[in-house]
Amino acid sequence: MSFDPKEFRRCLGNFATGVTVITAKSSDGTQVGVTANSFNSVSLDPPLILWSIVKTSSSYAVFENSDHFAVNILAADQIDLSNNFAKPSDDKFANVETQPGIGGAPLLQNTAANFQCEKYQVVDGGDHWIMIGKVVAFESLGRAPLLYVQGSYAGAIPFTGAKTPAKNVASDKTLARLHDSAIYLIHKVLQKVQENYLPKQSATGLSTSEARMLLVLSDTTGITVDDLSNLVTIPAVDVVDGVESLKGFGLINSDLALTEKGHDIAERLWAISDKQQADIFADFKEDELANFKKQLQQLLKQLS
Repeated sequence: MSFDPKEFRRCLGNFATGVTVITAKSSDGTQVGVTANSFNSVSLDPPLILWSIVKTSSSYAVFENSDHFAVNILAADQIDLSNNFAKPSDDKFANVETQPGIGGAPLLQNTAANFQCEKYQVVDGGDHWIMIGKVVAFESLGRAPLLYVQGSYAGAIPFTGAKTPAKNVASDKTLARLHDSAIYLIHKVLQKVQENYLPKQSATGLSTSEARMLLVLSDTTGITVDDLSNLVTIPAVDVVDGVESLKGFGLINSDLALTEKGHDIAERLWAISDKQQADIFADFKEDELANFKKQLQQLLKQLS
């Protein structure tokens, strides 16, 4: 049985993963780092983990000849680091703060966690080498991890599953400080918005990243793939794949302009968004909503 590689990859993308940068250093001082979401645990006794690297990778020679490597689990605010190590570069470590780990493998700073490993076994895995490492040291920094799902970066938002308050929850007075935290309130609002919006968006048949790209393309003209990469928080390789998927679905043409079908799907997505906005802000006056949007725009500009 044969598969369309792009469709196979798209299907695999439904499994949410963390994002790691795997690093190593050769005996001649050459440092390598690659972004990978194939990291997984293998065994507790002995403590083994694995990840995989495409056989055509120029970095593989260093991993092959190094006795150690490090797994750096990226934190939610390290998208730039993920993108940096995901693309070819003469010096991926330029302006990246590291410290040497066991065997010289670079440890990235301010990550969610890291594992320092002895190379344990290399297994042939089709078009990839499966690298199995024995963990000799690890560190958990307690930061929220960066996630990756459906071709797009994401953050972890815990779902409590509770539909009604527990009987012995803290009183409103006890939670006064928490309820006065803008960060907490933003987090809770985002959780509720996504719980409601994402299932409706998925009903269009598009992944989160594909839907995001289609909306951007519906609101712009004369845009290039590079422009699109700068407007969406998605790795460049997945922007390229997403564009190909949108073309394959007949939603855009070779100039990245929406087809009639593409306009129909985009309008469905905008309608879902508009309906949710209307429901959420039903009790807001027109000027209150306009002011709220203005404040959000100012905040985004400040954080950019």
